[in-house]
Amino acid sequence: MNIAIIPARGGSKRIPRKNIRTFCGKPILAYSIEAALKSGCFKEVMVSTDDEEIAAEAERFGAHVPFMRSQKTSSDCSSIVEVLIEVITEYEKQNIYFDILCSIMATAPFLTEKIIQKGYQLLINSKVDSVTPVVQYSFPIQRAVLIKDERLIIRWPENYSLRSQDCEPHYHEAGLFDFGRVDAIKKEKRLPCSHASAIIIPESMAQDVDTEEDWKLAEFKYQYISGDRA
Repeated sequence: MNIAIIPARGGSKRIPRKNIRTFCGKPILAYSIEAALKSGCFKEVMVSTDDEEIAAEAERFGAHVPFMRSQKTSSDCSSIVEVLIEVITEYEKQNIYFDILCSIMATAPFLTEKIIQKGYQLLINSKVDSVTPVVQYSFPIQRAVLIKDERLIIRWPENYSLRSQDCEPHYHEAGLFDFGRVDAIKKEKRLPCSHASAIIIPESMAQDVDTEEDWKLAEFKYQYISGDRA
């Protein structure tokens, strides 16, 4: 069986109450829940939270909250993998076992069921233990610069004469989800796992929402994309 786990604690600091803040008409958490449900990939779609208000909103949009997150995994220092293993362990106490899990970000309004389905198909049709959506860096990192003591420093001087088109593409995680095989996650205690693959998505489909500026930009992008789809 497969489970979607959406970690959504109540203690976000940079944007207070971020996980249930209204984003283009509904709580941002709702987008992740709806995409997971529409994908048809999961027997269970649950939200792991320590917050009663978040739990109520999660259930309102169709997710399950069968138990609350522990105090240990609700701190700033706890990792997502600790949360995932805690969830899997709680289900196993009830004799409910899952083969595959998908950790979905609570703040992922650009996530669609098609992206989830694509990641799932790659996982089950390959020999890897996890799959993560990634986005290509818009500028070659080979030509990165640093600022130290108010001085501009070329990070890799040997690459600075390279043309952009001659630089090998590099990617970063899109901040949408991670699919993984439960046995591998429990063994390695990490996600992505050591044997991982990726699906490449366009930059327009990903946006961090860690600051107020991020939030405004994400809403602008979402409205633009929604209008374009219409």
